[in-house]
Amino acid sequence: MAVGTSGPSKASGSLPRPSAGTDGHGIDPDDLPDGLAVADESGRVICFNAAASRITAIPKDAALGRPLETALPLEDLEGRRWWSLTDPYGGLAIRAGQPERNLLLPGGREVLVSARYVRHEPTGPVRRVVVCLRGTEARRRTERSHAELIATVAHELRSPLTSVKGFTATLLAKWERFTDDQKKLMLETVDADASRITRLIAELLDISRIDSGRLEVRRQPVDIPTAVGRHVQAHISNGQPPDRFLVRVRQPLPDLWADPDKIDQVLGNLLENAVRHGAGTVTIEVGTALMRTGDHPTKGTAVTVSDEGPGIPEESMGRVFTRFWRGSKRGGTGLGLYIVKGIVEAHGGSITVGRGPGGGAEFRFILPVGAPAYLK
Repeated sequence: MAVGTSGPSKASGSLPRPSAGTDGHGIDPDDLPDGLAVADESGRVICFNAAASRITAIPKDAALGRPLETALPLEDLEGRRWWSLTDPYGGLAIRAGQPERNLLLPGGREVLVSARYVRHEPTGPVRRVVVCLRGTEARRRTERSHAELIATVAHELRSPLTSVKGFTATLLAKWERFTDDQKKLMLETVDADASRITRLIAELLDISRIDSGRLEVRRQPVDIPTAVGRHVQAHISNGQPPDRFLVRVRQPLPDLWADPDKIDQVLGNLLENAVRHGAGTVTIEVGTALMRTGDHPTKGTAVTVSDEGPGIPEESMGRVFTRFWRGSKRGGTGLGLYIVKGIVEAHGGSITVGRGPGGGAEFRFILPVGAPAYLK
């Protein structure tokens, strides 16, 4: 599809629609999600769509028919007038446009601007200057997210690193003054803090792979009930009472091919959340479920983890799988459930959150079953 750009006889709010041709499609500039401003060969604005008016706070009537440099008085971050600096009509004849950059309007309003110079011949005169305008809100949100991630990582690393540094420095300086039991306690603390740092680094790597779509899934046969039992036993070994856990497995289960390490990560995170933030009995159910992949429902393996705690407030349900969401003030980076969702979706599955039968939080994920295509 293309926006019609044939020269109108007078300035107007939108460019004339192209006549129905072979594809029969035409787009009104006001239907575009991004701001669009178009100047003709004389440099006067002939199109200024609704999004451009909204993003710049410049009324359409105030822009149409005026020279581009006065209709859009843009400056770079150093205060230089952008149109004088780039000179689209009198600059290099081989220049095709300007890449997106952050510019300022009078009053300090920030906009993201890119431009294309339309020529009838490769080095001929500029017939149109097409300017794309976008707001900076999305970029600001991304920048804030990155800043929050850096702040969270710095905070989470500071405590264990301080401990590791303090204990190792003390042991090196005064080794002979401590008993074997004291040395063992210090070294165990250093080992636990080093493990905490390792987990945080692994979380950061997972986030990087999820955000870039590079999370690799190495599928192997996975025995979900055995994996669940292993995680439950680990919590019992760490001091949780055995009667706090209830495991239900609804046989028969279909063969599940998944990445065992990543499924362990999902199970470990969900059980840790239930134990740390929930209360009462933690129930883990494993069974079959139908899931939709394409046009037809297919069989999947479903795992549900629920507790009897206060649960998650209704207004927070939509934010549970976002970065930095914390259900309570009991520590954690707030990254675990974001990673869990990324792992489940990388397997082609889905995960939901709701309220369990006992009133607490209930997490349920479904993974597609069956051998990978290369084994069929």
